[in-house]
Order: sequence, then structure tokens, then C-alpha cells
Amino acid sequence: MTFPSHDETTAPEGSKALLENSKKAFGRLPGLHKVLAESPQAFEGYQILHKLFSETDFDAEELTVVWQAINVENECHYCVPAHTGIAKMMKVSDEISDALRNETALPTAKLEALRTFTVQMIRERGNVSEAQMKAFFDAGYGHRAVLDVILGMAQKTMSNYVNHVAETPVDEVFHPLLWKRGDAPLKV
Repeated sequence: MTFPSHDETTAPEGSKALLENSKKAFGRLPGLHKVLAESPQAFEGYQILHKLFSETDFDAEELTVVWQAINVENECHYCVPAHTGIAKMMKVSDEISDALRNETALPTAKLEALRTFTVQMIRERGNVSEAQMKAFFDAGYGHRAVLDVILGMAQKTMSNYVNHVAETPVDEVFHPLLWKRGDAPLKV
């Protein structure tokens, strides 16, 4: 079933200003935003979660690790290329982006611990073991980071699931970064 894809002229009234803001911020309308515009509340909720997660103590590399670990685990055809492009804009190395996309080792043990914990949180639906929590804390993270990973999961669950059900076309600007998961998911 095809989902509506809106612009500023076709969107419900409550989404028009949100779309105008997206166009100002990106110079275009991202496909995800066009789909989310069908529900002004979902669209605004996604934007608020994105803003809040971006303001956590995670640096650009760590934000990218959480976003892409979730995108890859959820096999989001739209978000993996989009966040690869976003990572480039955030000056995150291709080494990190490639490792996340290909589910290979990250360049530091701390980033790997963040990816591992994020994936465990998704797979275990938040029911991580004491040993898993200890490994995350031993890597240098604390209770706040656990809560911030959950915040990132809330944001990415919204976008990943919307893109799955809407089959959101990947924005043309991200076509060179298209992605499909390899045969075997990451072992954690």
C-alpha cells in the first residue's frame, strides 16, 4: 500500500510549518519527512526526539554509532544511506561508517562497546543482563549513556518502522550510499 508523500502544499495544516523548516534546514524535503507529514504529531514527535538525542553527551562518532547500529539491526533501507551521508556532514570517518554498514570491527574498543550495547538493547528489548551492563560501564559509559541509548532507540524506531511500512524511497542525494545487509547479522 502506497503511503502519502507530502510537500508544503498537500500536507495537513499541522505539518506545513514542519515541512517548511525541513526544507530550510536541508535545502530539500527528505523523503522520511514527506511521509511523516501525514501525521503532524508523529512528525513533530520524531523531530523532538532527534533534537533531544542530538543534544546528549554523545559526540558525533557516538551519535553515529547508536543511529547506525539501530538502522543496520532494523535493516532500514532508507536510514542507513541517510545516516551515512549525515555522518559525512558531521565529519565522522569513513572507517567508522563502513564498519557500521558492514558490521565489522570499529576502530576503538569504546565505540565497539557502544555498538554492542545498543544492538543488545534492541535484540533483548531492553532486558540486558547484568554482565552486558557491566561491560558497557567498563568501557567508560554510565547510567546516563544507557538512558541516552534508549532515547536514540525511540527516535530510530520511529523512522525505521515508518520507512518499512511506507517503503520510503531513498532520497536521490543518498543513492550513491545505498545499502543492503549482508548475509549474516553482527554477532554480539
